[in-house]
Amino acid sequence: MSSLLSNYMQKEQQLKQLQSELEKLEHDERLKAELEFKTKLEELMKEFGKSAGDVIELLNPQPAATAKSAPASGGGRRKRKLKIYKNPNTGEVVETRGGNQKTLKAWKDEFGADTVESWLVRVEE
Repeated sequence: MSSLLSNYMQKEQQLKQLQSELEKLEHDERLKAELEFKTKLEELMKEFGKSAGDVIELLNPQPAATAKSAPASGGGRRKRKLKIYKNPNTGEVVETRGGNQKTLKAWKDEFGADTVESWLVRVEE
C-alpha cells in the first residue's frame, strides 16, 4: 500500500508543479498574443470556409512549384543524378544513374555495398 501512497504523492507534486508552470504561461504576453492570433485566424478561416491545409498551401506553395519545375516530358519524374564510381583495385570507372548497373552490382556482391559506396568519386546533375 505504501507504494500506492508514494505514487499518489509523487503525482500530486507533479500536478502542483504543472499548475505553477501553467499559471506562469497564462501571464506571458507572448502566449496571449499567440492565442489572440490563433483565435482571429480560426475566425477568418471559418468566415471564408478554409481549412488549415488550405491556409498552409496558400502560404507555402513550394510543393506545387516543385512539381511544375519538373520536365513535362519523361513521365513527370526528375532525371536521376549521375554517380561516378572508381574501383581503387583496378582503376575501372563506372558511371550510372541507377543502382542496378551490372558492374556496380558485381562490385557490391564482391566487396560489399558500403565499401563500393566509399568509391563514389562524384555526383553530377
